[in-house]
Amino acid sequence: MAGSASMPPEPMDWGALALAAGPAPSDPTAGPTSPQARLRLFGRPEAEVRVTLYRDHHAWCPYCQKVWLWLEEKRVPYRTSKVTMFCYGRKEPWYTERVPSGMLPALELDGRLITESDRILEALEQSFGPLGAAMQSSVALPLRQLERQVFRAWCQWLCVQARGAADEARSLENFDRWAARFAAALEAEPGAFLLGDLGTVDLIFVPYLERMNASLAYYKGYLLRARHPAIDRWFRALEERSTYLGTQSDFHTHAHDLPPQMGGCHASGSSEQRDLADRIDAGPWPIVDPPGADPETSQGEPADAAAVALARVLRHREPLLARNPLGSDGFDRPLRCALTRLITGQDCPPPPGSARGLRYLRDRISVPRDMPLHAARLLRRSLEATARLDPADPLAAGEPIPVQHRRDQDPSPFLAAAGRPLGTGP
Repeated sequence: MAGSASMPPEPMDWGALALAAGPAPSDPTAGPTSPQARLRLFGRPEAEVRVTLYRDHHAWCPYCQKVWLWLEEKRVPYRTSKVTMFCYGRKEPWYTERVPSGMLPALELDGRLITESDRILEALEQSFGPLGAAMQSSVALPLRQLERQVFRAWCQWLCVQARGAADEARSLENFDRWAARFAAALEAEPGAFLLGDLGTVDLIFVPYLERMNASLAYYKGYLLRARHPAIDRWFRALEERSTYLGTQSDFHTHAHDLPPQMGGCHASGSSEQRDLADRIDAGPWPIVDPPGADPETSQGEPADAAAVALARVLRHREPLLARNPLGSDGFDRPLRCALTRLITGQDCPPPPGSARGLRYLRDRISVPRDMPLHAARLLRRSLEATARLDPADPLAAGEPIPVQHRRDQDPSPFLAAAGRPLGTGP
């Protein structure tokens, strides 16, 4: 009929979305490093597995990450058993029976249980040989001490409330000085890594440097990689390795997983800080132009990033719908609208009142637990773009992300839906 408006596109149904996702992903036992893997063999028979790594469900624990990376770099066959961190749920009784403190990581090696990440790495070195310089070597010890100094300067700046602009400036200067010492240690070598090739000393720096990079951007407006080119080269070299990419998180995840772990994170309140925090939360992603200046990653977007994001949502569809503030029925169509945009690039207006449910999910995508960095970016972008099409309230916020705990990220409903009830053992 002449002059009639065209009808908005219908979202794809779940069957069509499943077809768009393609075949189920292969078993993560083999192939690149994966946070979903519960067994890694590296071409060896399962009977040779001597190691079980106990780490957190969400891949938030920095001390777990360095042990996880070490096992992957050394290609030591291992099993993974995942445990709840204190900040997002109840600790499993089977784990506290083994480790009364409940702390992570823990590692079982030939039937012997070891706790504390440095003791774990030393035990692994004794059994499987060092990765580069040994932990107690004369060249490694000063670098390990440097890592602690950088860590303390970061904590002082991030977690202690400044008493004014001068106090904030002093904390920035102190952190910058220690970061420059790490950069100088990197520049002393011909390659990108400490002591030549990648080794245990690099892996000791990885978890907290990654978290510094994210948290200082979000809470201080400070871009670590832009400020220290040698540290950027180090990150770029790490990002060439599938081992690191499989464990790497992103700015949004760390900005919001750290406050309950660290006892609070204090924003500087500068215009640069507020702008970067807004971009990390709501886009655009990447948060800085041009692409070569991306402070989160040097890697381009993989061709299958959208399909990976879609497959991960489909895998957890039922608990994602049930836990959304809109409820299963209320969130079904908005989610399909966002996923249709993810796959087709076509806007699909959601029902009125959808924005808060879409942003609730946008804010709770966890990297790498749920999906890799680029897949998460695409999914967040589609959720946000669809939320802005809400005809009733396109600016409606989702439920705030807690800062005292992260029980909004309780894994038990997802484990139950996958047939792995919480608390039943490894």
